Amino acid sequence: MNFSIKKICCIGAGYVGGPTMAVFANHCPNIKITVVDINQKRIQAWKSNDPAEFPIFEPQLDELVLNCRDKNLFFTTNLEKSISEADMIFISVNTPTKTKGVGAGKASDLKWVEASARQIAKFSNSHTIVVEKSTLPVKTAETIKKILSGSQENNSGKTEKSFSVLSNPEFLSEGNAINDLENPDRVLIGGDDEKAIDALSEIYSNWVPKNKILKTNIWSSELSKLTANAFLAQRISSINSISALCESTGADINQVKKAIGMDTRIGEKFLSAGPGFGGSCFQKDILNLVYLSSFYQLEEVANYWQGVIDINNWQKSRISRLVVNYLFGNVSEKKIAILGFAFKANTNDTRQSPSINICRDLLEEGAHLSIFDPKVENSKIKDDLQNDLNKIEVVQENGSWEIASSVLDAANGSDAIILLTEWDQFLNIEWNELIKLMRKPAWVFDTRSCIDFKSARKAGFNVWTIGNAPFFNE
Repeated sequence: MNFSIKKICCIGAGYVGGPTMAVFANHCPNIKITVVDINQKRIQAWKSNDPAEFPIFEPQLDELVLNCRDKNLFFTTNLEKSISEADMIFISVNTPTKTKGVGAGKASDLKWVEASARQIAKFSNSHTIVVEKSTLPVKTAETIKKILSGSQENNSGKTEKSFSVLSNPEFLSEGNAINDLENPDRVLIGGDDEKAIDALSEIYSNWVPKNKILKTNIWSSELSKLTANAFLAQRISSINSISALCESTGADINQVKKAIGMDTRIGEKFLSAGPGFGGSCFQKDILNLVYLSSFYQLEEVANYWQGVIDINNWQKSRISRLVVNYLFGNVSEKKIAILGFAFKANTNDTRQSPSINICRDLLEEGAHLSIFDPKVENSKIKDDLQNDLNKIEVVQENGSWEIASSVLDAANGSDAIILLTEWDQFLNIEWNELIKLMRKPAWVFDTRSCIDFKSARKAGFNVWTIGNAPFFNE
């Protein structure tokens, strides 16, 4: 018997569930797709007629949602109804790193995944295909299967329930998520039920060439997701380590990047030096690998991947120390403009953003920060800087911050500008106008190597760009 998929439910309306289901709905008009979340505020935001109020910013996402919403794409908090009607259910909930208990600091917290599985077991009817979409540790599917197998009948005992569990990890780059979904390098489907795999494959084949749909066993699928993110993060830590060496030796990181990127065995992608990687997945997935490796007593493997995290943390602290050193070893009561708070351009996501760590370091040194980001909500910036109670005491005693309304507002009266996110509007700043507003000597610290540094120098700024020796304007 082939499975006919007419209704899809996605549990989780976040960075994975929202964009993924919008693309599904756009390409599969005959399938009713319901995105369900217990967060009422988030669901209401998805229902807004103003795309600026959507909980997630991604280029092109607003067009897809507005085109499909209330036609075959729906957002709701009604979990029971959404699950009971679905032929296929995607689990797209958050899986943060555990903060306490066994595996704290490394293992993923799977409480939302387990809760979702229990709700599916409770409310589903007949046969349901359950798809892991969240980033999960290897063997999580086994846990889901055990939970689902505990409920094979509905309350009346008349209709037998059955489940197929698949792994279909996302490989999305925030800021480019819609393009990644529309034109994926590959779609990975892991499982042991060929009919269920075929059913999901048929959905993707509406827009993805079949030779890009890769079918594996479920364990390989889960591990492939962790490994892909670990390899990408490894490249970032590698180039960042070389950026420090370039600054010390007089080499130019951009020239080194071009030279090694032309080697086809290496390639040019993910070789841009920066303040460190951020986002919801890279650090979490590497820590998962560290935990799994230690669990299976592969300490050398665990130490190797821990090194990638260590370099990333070192890069962030290196930049904040460098800023202090160039500002005469003291930033107390000095105003510093922070341009960009999201972990990368074209997203409003701040999870694990290097900006958070760098700002906190400067606040501990007593700086006054004026922070501007074109997409991150002011409340989110405040929450990120205040979410650690121990840090709050330090910040309140020494440093302070404010939210700026523009680049000019942030720079007004500042001693330095630190560019932390490569937003397009930061690439063509009028440096001649900006320097008039600042205290002298004025500094620009470009952690993304993306500004017109010649114009900044000509305007009279001292300029530091990552992976290069600083330029002092006499």
